[in-house]
Amino acid sequence: MKPRHLIIKTLAVLAALPLAGSLARAATVEVIETFDYPGTGNLTRPQKINDNGDIIGAYVDPTGVTRGFFRSRNGDFSAPIVEPNDTGNSTQGRGINNSLTICGDYLKSDGTYHGYFLSGDTFTEFDVLDASSTAVLGVNNAGDFTGNFIGGDGTSQAFVSLGGTVTPLTVPGATGNVSYQLNAFNQLVGYYVDSAGTLHGFFRKSDGTLVFPIDPPRSTGTILFGNNDQNWVVGRYVDSAGVTHGLFFIGTHNFVTFDFPGSTFTSLNGINRRGFICGRYLDAAGIEHGILARVKPGRADRVDHEMRANSLPVSPVKPAEPAPSAQRAFVPAS
Repeated sequence: MKPRHLIIKTLAVLAALPLAGSLARAATVEVIETFDYPGTGNLTRPQKINDNGDIIGAYVDPTGVTRGFFRSRNGDFSAPIVEPNDTGNSTQGRGINNSLTICGDYLKSDGTYHGYFLSGDTFTEFDVLDASSTAVLGVNNAGDFTGNFIGGDGTSQAFVSLGGTVTPLTVPGATGNVSYQLNAFNQLVGYYVDSAGTLHGFFRKSDGTLVFPIDPPRSTGTILFGNNDQNWVVGRYVDSAGVTHGLFFIGTHNFVTFDFPGSTFTSLNGINRRGFICGRYLDAAGIEHGILARVKPGRADRVDHEMRANSLPVSPVKPAEPAPSAQRAFVPAS
C-alpha cells in the first residue's frame, strides 16, 4: 500500500483522576499518514521516531521472517536491515536517535536474542555481562540506552546504560521487566509482568525512583513504549473485550485513548519532542500498517514532568489469552 496522506482528527477519550494539575480539555491525536514497507502482505511495525522525523521499525513478511527498516522523514525506506549474526530470521529495529544511531536485537538459531547498534553500515553487538539474551530497545541523543536481558536465574530484567555503566531495573514482585525508552533526562518507560501474568506500565524518574503500576481505567494489560523530553508517553493497552487501544498521557493521571477508525488493534510506539508519533494499526484482513501521527495537548504547552509513585489503584484482571510477552517475558513486545 502506498503512503496515504490524510488527517484523521480524533477527539480522544480522556480519563482523568481528580488530581490537581489535570488537563482542562482532552488532547487530540491526528493521523497524518499511513504507510507500509514495500512488498505484498508485509506487516509493518514502526517502533521509534527521532526528533527529525526519521522512523525505525521492523516488518514481518508472509513467511514469518522479521527484518528491520529505516524510514526517512521524506518517506523513503531503507533496504531490509539484517544483523550479520542473525541465524534465526529475526532482526528487530527498536530505537533511533538524532545521530541516526539505531539499536535493536536479533535472534540466533539457539533461540537466544542479542542486542546490536547500527551506525552507518557498521554493526556493533551488545550483550549484558553474563546474560543469555539481551535486547537494546531505546537509545537517546547522548548515546545512553535501555532494554532488557535474561539473567542467570532465567528471569527477564530491565536495564539502563548511563555513561557506560549498566544498571539492572526490577519492579518489586515482578516476574518480568522490560524498559523501552529513555529521554534526555534519563527518565525511562517500560512494562512489567506481575505474578498473575498481567502486564502493567512503569516509569523510572531521573533519580531512580520507580513509578508503578501505570494502567488506564479498564485496562487488562498495559505496555509503555516511548517517552519524549517533555515526558509525554505513548503505548497501548488491552480491555476486557480484547480490543487493543493506543495510549498517550502526560503525567500518570491524564490518559488519552486513541483508536484508528475501524480497527480493533492500535499501538502508539514512539514519540519525539515535537509531538510526532509513530505506531501501527491492524486492518480487517489481518495486515498491520504504519501510522505517522501527532498529538495536540488539551492545554497549550502544559507539561507534567513529575510522576507519583504508586499513585494509581489497580485491580489486576488476567487476560483470557495472555500476551506472548506475558508467557515469555524475555521476548519484548513490539
